[in-house]
Amino acid sequence: MPQNLIKDLKTRSEKTLEHLKGTLQGIRTGRAHPALVEEIKVDYFGTPTPIKNMGSVNVPEARQLVITPWDKTAIKEIEKAIQASPLGINPQNDGESIRLNLPELTKERRVELTKVVNKMAEESRIAVRNIRREVNDGLKKLEKESAITEDDLKKFTKEAQDQTDAFIKKIDGILAEKEKEIMEK
Repeated sequence: MPQNLIKDLKTRSEKTLEHLKGTLQGIRTGRAHPALVEEIKVDYFGTPTPIKNMGSVNVPEARQLVITPWDKTAIKEIEKAIQASPLGINPQNDGESIRLNLPELTKERRVELTKVVNKMAEESRIAVRNIRREVNDGLKKLEKESAITEDDLKKFTKEAQDQTDAFIKKIDGILAEKEKEIMEK
């Protein structure tokens, strides 16, 4: 039973890490990445559909994205969705595909993005700590019910803490990598 709680901590913490990685991919660093636009929702026949489900997103150059929809009639809707998004990029429609040219980031914008990234990492750290707290509460409950001994409680609590520390270290590594990526020109 306590092993299941520790396993749950690992699984949920992994999901938190994956969520952080996915969210950080969408943060613009001056380099084009398909994740910038893949999740933008397009009104496609009355259904909000992500761009990644409507066509291919390619990176022909370091600061350019090309979206080629499978259904050419949807190109205007994709263009409207990109203009309405918080990206602040003006799409260029050639009838076959949409080109997005990413402008160079200013120093102020880089510092601002670093603060946003730090906030996201802190939210992930808090989520991992909350998972640890829930696991520790579950372990204490098991000890109260005499399902585990006091020594087991200490052992599993330490294991939960070690797992939490490892995940927070991974979050810090992901954060440092993203900050470096944002600050380099």
